[in-house]
Amino acid sequence: MNILDIIAKKRDGKALNKEEIEYFINSYTKSEITDYQAAALIMAIYINGMTDEEIANLTLAMAHSGEILDLSKFGQNVIDKHSTGGVGDKVSIVLLPIIASLGIPVAKMSGRGLGFTGGTADKLESIPGYNTNIDINKFIQNVENIGISMITQTSNLAPADKKIYALRDTISCVESIPLIASSIMSKKIAAGANKIVLDVTVGKGAFMKTKEDAILLSKQMIRIGKLTNRETVCILTNMDEPVGYAVGNSLEIIESIRFLKGDMPEDLKKVVLELGSYMIKLSGKGNDIEENKNKILENIKNGKAYEKFLELVKNQGGDISYIENIEKFKKAKEIIPVYAIEEGYIKQINAQDIGRFACDLGAGRIKKEDEIEKEVGVVLNKKVSDKVKKGDILAYIHSNKNIKEDEYNKFLNIFKICKEKPNIQDVIIDVIY
Repeated sequence: MNILDIIAKKRDGKALNKEEIEYFINSYTKSEITDYQAAALIMAIYINGMTDEEIANLTLAMAHSGEILDLSKFGQNVIDKHSTGGVGDKVSIVLLPIIASLGIPVAKMSGRGLGFTGGTADKLESIPGYNTNIDINKFIQNVENIGISMITQTSNLAPADKKIYALRDTISCVESIPLIASSIMSKKIAAGANKIVLDVTVGKGAFMKTKEDAILLSKQMIRIGKLTNRETVCILTNMDEPVGYAVGNSLEIIESIRFLKGDMPEDLKKVVLELGSYMIKLSGKGNDIEENKNKILENIKNGKAYEKFLELVKNQGGDISYIENIEKFKKAKEIIPVYAIEEGYIKQINAQDIGRFACDLGAGRIKKEDEIEKEVGVVLNKKVSDKVKKGDILAYIHSNKNIKEDEYNKFLNIFKICKEKPNIQDVIIDVIY
């Protein structure tokens, strides 16, 4: 078997068999196949697509290219939650301690942010002392001891996916549903999950810009799940505007702490309840979605979710005094209010534009090696459909640098104001399973 025959076969629009896919993945992971040969095959896949069987075989081959976590000691139903990314997305930080407080084990590996999308691992590390970089044995031990651990992805988790993703980025082959779906699902399988709840974000601040594309991606991931014996539910959520009010690492942690104490922004609350209710269902602890939502709200009300978050932070070296007193978090040098210059209703707050602005402040990375300024970002004061008067504060910019007039105006122009109250799309767009 050789890579030239495999490239030619896919170039001609034919389906690759399991052995050919495994040969490519194993050989490329070991650098026995060159980047230019791999690029040729990836481009052929991008142009000609893949069958469901091919995608399932690609997913499993990437998952098995490195370490596969065995989480069977936590029961038959090991649940994982994944988001396709967005702006202000602190859902995992809020939701997973709630799930753990309900007696469902949470073993969560999270990524870092790149560009305008934030990363859960970076946000957790804005808590002084919190260690996301622990070995697998300690990770599993943490889950055994307190029911939850949240860390960054290990270097040996689906290494083939890391290589292929980096390659896709350099040859303009990122936007391929077979490749996106297999990338996401390979990491979830490698992380030991057999039940998967996926938050598929849709809109201006998401990778999938339209509902139609998000449905195609969701159905493909569900088909992969069925072919690999992983029950999968996809929940489409609106990412036209940021989730909640805060965008930025420690700012989002502060909002998450307030949420767990009962101060819940409505859009974030709806996402947490919807995803959480399906996580409870897949775990076998309740088939009634509305009843599951009530269980989540009850554990917020009685303080068990907040206590579990404290336990998580303390167990991974974090200084819980910052959780108990959010005023301790380092503040940006300047906190600048942004004022409305006209009256009306907020029609649009482009999530991607907000994310890029926060990234330029230092809240995100342009390159993987960039250092993050944890305290900078944006806190919205208004959301889409809110009424505003001239002079109302739309948002606060948290910055360590002087904001010039043109930068201020650029930010102000992200907020589109109209005379009539707009119709807004619900944050929960669809549930697919």
